[in-house]
Amino acid sequence: MAVIRVNKQNFEQVASDTKPVLLDFYADWCGPCQMVSPLVDEIAAENPQYLVGKINVDEEPELAQAFGVVSIPMLVVLKDGKIANQTVGARPKEHILAMLEN
Repeated sequence: MAVIRVNKQNFEQVASDTKPVLLDFYADWCGPCQMVSPLVDEIAAENPQYLVGKINVDEEPELAQAFGVVSIPMLVVLKDGKIANQTVGARPKEHILAMLEN
């Protein structure tokens, strides 16, 4: 499944999905974000049981503020519309998958 670009207009639809949701808060200028981005893309392509979205904090400051993003990359897992897990900083693919599975 492809990665969804999440914005204010589609956020509620994404957050309310029945699948676990992985949100990647990033910025184009962020080096660690560029290291995590291909891993998030791989997870989306290989795991149709998850919904994967990316949120550009420069374009969606209200969503970043709502999640209390102070450092990026920040990965958030939503289950049933609620935060189930989150982490800040570049993480290996196995760690990101473990966040989704727990």
